[in-house]
Amino acid sequence: MAKATKKQALGRGLSALLKDPDNDIKSVEDKNADKVVGNIIELELGSIDVNPFQPRTSFNDETLRELATSIKEVGVIQPITVRKLDFDNYQLVSGERRFRASKLAGLKTIPAYIRIANDQESLTMALVENIQRQDLDPIEIALSYQRLIDEISLTQEQLSDRVGKKRSTIANYLRLLKLDPIVQTGMRDGFISMGHGRALINITDQQQQLDIYEKIIGKSLSVRDTEKFVRSLNAPESDENPSPNRAGQLPKHIAKGVKDFSEYFGAKIDVKVSGKGSGKLIIPFSSEEDFKRIKKLINSED
Repeated sequence: MAKATKKQALGRGLSALLKDPDNDIKSVEDKNADKVVGNIIELELGSIDVNPFQPRTSFNDETLRELATSIKEVGVIQPITVRKLDFDNYQLVSGERRFRASKLAGLKTIPAYIRIANDQESLTMALVENIQRQDLDPIEIALSYQRLIDEISLTQEQLSDRVGKKRSTIANYLRLLKLDPIVQTGMRDGFISMGHGRALINITDQQQQLDIYEKIIGKSLSVRDTEKFVRSLNAPESDENPSPNRAGQLPKHIAKGVKDFSEYFGAKIDVKVSGKGSGKLIIPFSSEEDFKRIKKLINSED
């Protein structure tokens, strides 16, 4: 307990340092910057602005009230992260639920990590930390990935390193953004899962996509049922020339191999198998960058 009290006292002491206008810390080179940046400091809630880069756009009132009750009883366990904008003025980087709940709980101050960063660094920190720590829905995660690619100019490989996810996982999320907006909204609202969305991506006609979406909801189709239904549309049976490429007719070792290939390349790999056991693999790509990415993956195996 004595250790915790000492830590809180240190935070209050640093708060006083930040209140000194004659020694305002504006960069990591300034005097006492090393005492502030990266340390936990008690900041007044009124001096913190909400981060416009926050990917989460809605907060559940009930869960916020539950968190506020917890904060009243045990305090803020995990400090928020802010960046310093100006004298006694900060912007939220991550921890908006804790920030909002602390206000509901009637707190005047909140423990915070302070960072000095430009807007691009702030955006990166906000999106990466929220992707890793927040319970975002699949579309919110996909949008966060896309913003990192567009606004920070990251490749999917660089993004994979930043967020600690496989490139194929990132590609699967990004593909969700190709879905019709109504389907995306249904996923955000919990009417369908990410698995349903991934199955619908293979339907290029948007009206047909919406028809299947309504069918999923109306008949409570499982992901497996949806995948099966989509496959039947994309590869209809022919009595005269039955396709040897239907998933159920592929030899087990080939079916498993195709699945492994699809996960590795982050794309739906098609396979053509002849009656003699020979065949070919088809690897689709969506852009020049995507082609170069696939080429790099193939060359890395040399």
